[in-house]
Amino acid sequence: MFSHKRADFGEGFVFGAATAAYQIEGGQTDGRGPSIWDSFSATPGNVQAGDTGAVACDHYRLWPQDLDLLADAGFDAYRFSFSWPRLIPEGTGTINDKGIDFYDRLIDGMLERNLKPFATLYHWDLPSALQDKGGWLNRDIANWFADYAVLVAQKFGDRLATTATINEPWCVAFLSHMLGAHAPGYRDLRAAARASHHVLYAHGSAINAMRSEGMKNLGLVLNFEVAQSASADPDDMTAALLWDGIFNRWYLDGLFKGAYPTDVLEQFGEHMPAHYLADMATVTAPIDWLGVNYYTRGLYAHDPARTVFPLRKVDGPLEKTDIGWEIFPQGLEDILTRISTDYTTIPLYVTENGMAEVEGVDDPRRVAYYDSHLASVRGAQNRGANVKGYFGWSLLDNYEWAEGYSKRFGLVHVDYQTQQRTPKQSYRAFQAMLAGNNIPTDRAGYAEMA
Repeated sequence: MFSHKRADFGEGFVFGAATAAYQIEGGQTDGRGPSIWDSFSATPGNVQAGDTGAVACDHYRLWPQDLDLLADAGFDAYRFSFSWPRLIPEGTGTINDKGIDFYDRLIDGMLERNLKPFATLYHWDLPSALQDKGGWLNRDIANWFADYAVLVAQKFGDRLATTATINEPWCVAFLSHMLGAHAPGYRDLRAAARASHHVLYAHGSAINAMRSEGMKNLGLVLNFEVAQSASADPDDMTAALLWDGIFNRWYLDGLFKGAYPTDVLEQFGEHMPAHYLADMATVTAPIDWLGVNYYTRGLYAHDPARTVFPLRKVDGPLEKTDIGWEIFPQGLEDILTRISTDYTTIPLYVTENGMAEVEGVDDPRRVAYYDSHLASVRGAQNRGANVKGYFGWSLLDNYEWAEGYSKRFGLVHVDYQTQQRTPKQSYRAFQAMLAGNNIPTDRAGYAEMA
C-alpha cells in the first residue's frame, strides 16, 4: 500500500490520472482528419512492430467505462487531450461536428461523475494538412493554434476546470525535429531551432486568444529531466549543464524570464527565426499554473566527436523501469522546488508521473514507484513548493508512441485484442489511499476489493 493519506497533501489537493487522445482514442472515423502520427507510424522503421494508434484502446467507443474507472478509483480529475484533427480535420477551416459531439459527451460524462476536466489542446497529433504547410517550422502555426484554441474556448471552455495549451514542448520541438524519434521525424538543426521557438510562441498566442474568450485557469505542461554529470570532469559538467538548458531552462527561461539560455542559443546559432526576440512578449503571456511531467534523470558526458550539442547520455547505475529509465524520485522533489524557488510561485501540478512495467496486473514495483514519488511531492511542499495536484501516467496501458504497444504505463491493464480493462495493484493502491482507507496491497486484499 502507499505510505501516504490523501490529507497529507493539503486541503484541495487534486489527484487524477492522465491520458492523451492519439494514445487511447482510436476512432479514426466520423470525420476525423489524418495527423502526423498516422503517417509517421505507417512508415516502416519508425515505430516498434509497426504499431499505430488506429484502434489503440478504443476509447472513442469505450469512454464511459474508462470514466467509471476514474470515478471508482476515487480520483478527483481526469487529464485528457483534444484531438485537433478530430475537431478541425484540416487544422484550419471547416469544423467536424461529430468531433464536437464526442468531446461534449466526454466532458459531460466527467462532470456527471464529479471528475474535474483537465484539458490539453495539443498532445502531438498535428493535423497532416498543417504539416504540409511546414508545421512547427512555419511561424503561422501560432495563428492556426490560436484559432483552434478559440474554438475549444467557445465550445467547451465553460465546462473545463483547467486548460493547458501544449504537452511537453521539448518533445514537440527537439525530440521530433532534432533527434527524429517522434513525428514528423526530422533530424535537422535548423528545424529544431525554429520549432523550439515557434512552439512557445504558439503557446503564448493561444493563451492570449483564450483569455480574450474569458477562459481562466490556463497553463502549459513541461517535461523535465534531472541532468547530472557523468563524472567530476569539467567538460562533463558543462555537458550536463547544456542538456539542462536544452531540456529544462529553454522553456522555463523563455516562459518566465523572456529570454532563452545563451548556451543553447550558441548551439542553434544562425538558425533561430528572424526577429524571434520580438515574439518574447507573447511567449511570456501570464499563465495561471504550470504542469510538471517527470519520469527520470540522465547522466551526461562531453562528446568531442559532435560539433553541435557535444554531449552523450551515459547509462546510469540505478534501478530502471521497463523502458530503461532510471528510477530517481528525488529528482521530482528537486525539480518542483527549483521551479518554485527560481522561477514562479504559481500553482504547480504534477501532470504526469509513472513507469513502464511488464505485462500483468501484479505491479508491486509500480506501487513502490508511485509511493516514493508521492513522498517527493510532500518533500517539495515542505520545502515551499506550491504543488496543488498529482496525476499518474497513465490511466490505461496504451499506444506508447515510438515504442508502440510494447511498453505499459497503465494503472489499468488493457488486453488489446479484446479491449478488456483490468485494474492493477497500483490502481487499487490509489483507490485505497483516495478512499482514506489504506489496505495491504497483497493479492488477497485486492481480490476482496475487486
